[in-house]
Amino acid sequence: MRREGEILDFRKVTDQEFRLQTAVCILPSAFCLLLSAFCLLLSAHGQQPAAAPPTQDPPSRIAPSAQELFDRTIQALGGDAFLHSKSLKTKGRVFAIEEGSTSGFAPFESTVEFPDKRRFSYGKGTTPVILVNNGDVGTQLDRYGMVRQSAEQIRRWKTSMRYGLEGLFRQIIHEPGLLAQDAGKDFVDNLAARVIDIMDRQQVHIRLYVNTKTWLPIRISYRIQNPETKEWDEFAEVYGEYKPFQGVQTPMQITRLRDGERYSEIFRNAAEYNAPYPANYFEPVR
Repeated sequence: MRREGEILDFRKVTDQEFRLQTAVCILPSAFCLLLSAFCLLLSAHGQQPAAAPPTQDPPSRIAPSAQELFDRTIQALGGDAFLHSKSLKTKGRVFAIEEGSTSGFAPFESTVEFPDKRRFSYGKGTTPVILVNNGDVGTQLDRYGMVRQSAEQIRRWKTSMRYGLEGLFRQIIHEPGLLAQDAGKDFVDNLAARVIDIMDRQQVHIRLYVNTKTWLPIRISYRIQNPETKEWDEFAEVYGEYKPFQGVQTPMQITRLRDGERYSEIFRNAAEYNAPYPANYFEPVR
């Protein structure tokens, strides 16, 4: 946050009195001293302006039917087991997609500590690529050494964590200033879905699609403005093949889209919540 500068005035005069003193600074010194004394007398008997009230987020406005859907979905995901898990470790394969076809794939291992830490390694052999993120700090280690992730990489990671499945149900829907409305029914990915339109405290429009049979999320889409280009990017995550792990329904397939085009697919074959890891696990790797 930007700090407001402090104006040091040992006489603690008001703005009006200060302007008076400044206006007469060219007068003889004796008159200036007399005027200063008069201003001090006024300040002693005057009242300081009232401080402006602190800015507060507006109250959340969640339609009852939307809140009911949030509650049912959280229970379907595992209830307290889902909400109270601290981390998720997964393994599987990740595919990169360009122009509608697979451009590369690799085995991966990922550990995420909610809400904004991860250690993601991919590749074969003894020298995999390792991405480590911890809030606003991101590094990448490969066979050439360690480099800092670009600001865009870090922004994309934090955005996907905030607006993905875990971030939406753990954080966003519990924040003040939320607007959520029931948008009725629709079909998405050949499944009947209930739809919720959401506007978060950052004025990001989110749309949630929930399976009407299982009450599990099918898709989450959101619209973000790129801070560099000022253009709007449409992102979506599609979830499928849920399996229970430690009481939590976990999507084993995740497809990521940007502006309607697939750019990544993740196929998990193992998952574990609250798995132990070293204390320095999310520090830069060298």
